[in-house]
Amino acid sequence: MPRPITLFTGQWADLPFEEVCRLTSEWGYDGLEIACWGDHFDVDKALSEDGYVERKKETLAKYNLNVWAISNHLVGQAVCDHPIDERHQDILPSRVWGDGEPEGVRQRAAEEIKKTARAAAKLGVDTVVGFTGSSIWHTVAMFPPVSQSIIERGYADFAERWNPILDVFDEVGVRFAHEVHPSEIAYDYYTTKAALEAIGHRPAFGLNWDPSHFVWQETDPVNFIFDFADRIYHVDCKDAKVRTGDGRRGRLGSHLPWADMRRGWDFVSTGHGDVPWEDSFRALNAIGYDGPISIEWEDAGMDRLIGAPEALEFVRNLAKIEPSAESFDAAFSSGD
Repeated sequence: MPRPITLFTGQWADLPFEEVCRLTSEWGYDGLEIACWGDHFDVDKALSEDGYVERKKETLAKYNLNVWAISNHLVGQAVCDHPIDERHQDILPSRVWGDGEPEGVRQRAAEEIKKTARAAAKLGVDTVVGFTGSSIWHTVAMFPPVSQSIIERGYADFAERWNPILDVFDEVGVRFAHEVHPSEIAYDYYTTKAALEAIGHRPAFGLNWDPSHFVWQETDPVNFIFDFADRIYHVDCKDAKVRTGDGRRGRLGSHLPWADMRRGWDFVSTGHGDVPWEDSFRALNAIGYDGPISIEWEDAGMDRLIGAPEALEFVRNLAKIEPSAESFDAAFSSGD
């Protein structure tokens, strides 16, 4: 059976869930990666309100759509983050934000992610995609000088907060797929290795492969697939375009908004950026990934009603690529 192609609903949460279902069905998507915000999926209601999950399933069935994963990036971000501030208040449910006291927010966020695992199991999916947050991301510039002990405490904090969460994931038979992303405890190749080591490589914790965040950091998304083959639990397709070279544009973005042409990089519609898509899909084939391919839409420079169906056509063509000998050889060409 061909891998299903889904649409991540996070960038569509301003629309009612049924409207998103109608659009994606008309475009020809196989299903959704459902975000746990907007009215798309409410974790608390899924566990406490009779019939809530069944109504979601009925809406999906009405439009011939399936679901293989749900995503709770916004709440996951608050589990480890430092500092906790008004940025988090803007993205968290009021029940998680509470009075805004930082440690209370972190603990309520952790409990909400545990509930997300239980809600996913109730919906019948085995993967939750999301973020972890990080207590040490604010040190990434390494100045003022950052001691190794500070970094080690950051990974210890991650393990202390996430191991109890992962215990619940194990209990209900669901996996967490962390999106490797700036501002997280694992944001590139070596921080991913460190995060996995911090939690003892336990199977409940894996990765969501989103190549856009590798490209502008100059990390190879293809070798990442090979080196973390047993941890690729979910795939998000989002492209990025690097446009440095005029001496003004920087990789860190200069605090400029998405799609501002003064930035050194930007998200773009799938297929028009710098992600090595063909090599990436050959690598996914080579490691035997047969899960959903989810399109994540963040191109602020294109109408999403035009871009989303175009992205589907592009990814469907990629999904037809067969494994090749070269992709297997590449699996043994990378190193530390």
